[in-house]
Amino acid sequence: MSNKKVIVIGAGPAGLAAAYQLMKNNVQVVVFEASPFVGGMSRSFDLWGQRVDLGPHRFFSKDPRINAFFDELIKEDFTQVERLTRIFYNKNFFDYPLKIFNVLGNLSLITITGILYYYAKQRVFPIKNPDTFEKWVTNRFGKKLYTIFFKYYTEKLWGIPCSKIDADWAAQRIKGLSLFEAVWSAFKGNRGNKHKTLVDEFSYPKNGTGTLYERAAEYVIENGGIIHKNTPIQNIVIEDGVCTGVITKDGKQYSADHVISSMPLTYLLHGMNDVPEEVLKSVNRLYFRNTILVYLEIDRKDLFEDNWIYVHSPEVKHGRITNFRNWCPSLNRGKETTILCLEFWAFDSDPIWKETDQYLGDLAIKELKALKLIEETEVIENTKIVRVPKCYPVYEIGYRSHLDIIENYLMGINKLTPIGRYGAFKYNNQDHSILMGILAAENIVNNTHVDLWKINTDTEYQEDGEVKDVLIQ
Repeated sequence: MSNKKVIVIGAGPAGLAAAYQLMKNNVQVVVFEASPFVGGMSRSFDLWGQRVDLGPHRFFSKDPRINAFFDELIKEDFTQVERLTRIFYNKNFFDYPLKIFNVLGNLSLITITGILYYYAKQRVFPIKNPDTFEKWVTNRFGKKLYTIFFKYYTEKLWGIPCSKIDADWAAQRIKGLSLFEAVWSAFKGNRGNKHKTLVDEFSYPKNGTGTLYERAAEYVIENGGIIHKNTPIQNIVIEDGVCTGVITKDGKQYSADHVISSMPLTYLLHGMNDVPEEVLKSVNRLYFRNTILVYLEIDRKDLFEDNWIYVHSPEVKHGRITNFRNWCPSLNRGKETTILCLEFWAFDSDPIWKETDQYLGDLAIKELKALKLIEETEVIENTKIVRVPKCYPVYEIGYRSHLDIIENYLMGINKLTPIGRYGAFKYNNQDHSILMGILAAENIVNNTHVDLWKINTDTEYQEDGEVKDVLIQ
């Protein structure tokens, strides 16, 4: 073990990937996690004699470092899940990825004509420099298709109009996908999909996605590292422009040669002293969206075949449904019931965030019946509510200028590395966060200078297994 000591804040995908990589290189690691659990938003837990995740989490990457992290920890304890997802809209289910005859069967000739008309119109008269999600998607797919397949779901998720969401989110999430590509893929039966959004198979640990992080945590501890759970960080210690440690909420101070932070970026800055007023103003303009997960145990095992369903229909409040019976048989542990998870999204100030568990459970059941996914007489055996605060960094128009100010300030502080969805204010998938953690550790071990701020969601390095244009010159 080297004399170098690193503190990692947060035991989610990014933090544990960093801790694991550091321990492999004999660096002393101390992890501080505010919650009682490891895995962050990708954790798994036992529920009613079965195993579930915090919503749907799939693992897919062509990056060899990410795949090595998965392979080393999971080994043979995984299965390949055939993805089946659909979109619910206007009382119909649309296969996703698209299947041409399914689309034609669900839409009227007038609607199809409208889609083609608006798409052609957009090709002839494109929006120059589309700066919002609404403009970006309309430019790419046409107004009609934007309304059907993007508008309502996106506004449920983010809680603000699509006209106020920065185009960055569209560019990250559906980069390279076009109407032509989607339709052509549908004609081919979706064989050979290259776009990540359309991938129809993924690796999944047999005991839930959280197994990956439970084993990473076990490795850290077994090799001499320390993980403190239920230990939130109150302050970051900065001395002469160098991060030298942290102070926990109970007032204890811990020193380190380097600090890697995956705590919410806003919390990180508010935990520092003498932050310039301009930076604090930018910090206060960034905000997150919360998730409410409603789990229902239903006395039937053949409700529907989907892994998860995107609910675009505006007449219900939830936006996604996960069916854990259709992921991996080992999750069900021999039980004949089905566990569904409905996702509602909210800000701290939204009334639904403050509602009782009873209200939320009743609402979920009511909405499932409205979609006719369960019968009116269905037996609901159990209900559980899990509230997950600050899940999604909101890309409201103007966020980028505020984030630039914060990034420039933090880059002036030595020995401090923010990473992950929370820590870097990036809408990462778990595999993106894993890569940020691995690269953060490699920077420390090898004394390299990969600029993690330039690693973004669903850019080319995800697909090609390369990190392009991120080295500081």
